[in-house]
Amino acid sequence: MHKFRTAVETRGFEDIGELFAEDVVFHSPIAHKPYQGRETLTWILRAVSKIFEDFEYEREIGSEAEGDAALVFRARVGELTIEGCDFLHTNSEGLIDDFTVMLRPLKAVHAFEARMRVEFEAVMKEMAGEG
Repeated sequence: MHKFRTAVETRGFEDIGELFAEDVVFHSPIAHKPYQGRETLTWILRAVSKIFEDFEYEREIGSEAEGDAALVFRARVGELTIEGCDFLHTNSEGLIDDFTVMLRPLKAVHAFEARMRVEFEAVMKEMAGEG
């Protein structure tokens, strides 16, 4: 089982950043440009963990040892079921250096995006000392 999958399934979000290369690139299903960096991705995953309910990995394709893995999941966003896949590439040091997420169906993706926007705005206010 991939270390990332284990961390997510055990809700190990406090230490999840240790699994990423410092310069990890994250390709979001709701952003046009990729995000870069361990801290940014850690924050994103913590926000996602607040939004996805009943999250469950259903299948794992590939392996950490091979450098590439696809983790197929299902969750809920409010009343809607969302399905997705985390595509992970692990570098020679065993750290995730490329992370791509794909989601479906569109209605659930829109609901997810709206909730992420709220999370993002709250964090921006907090970082600016307004919250």
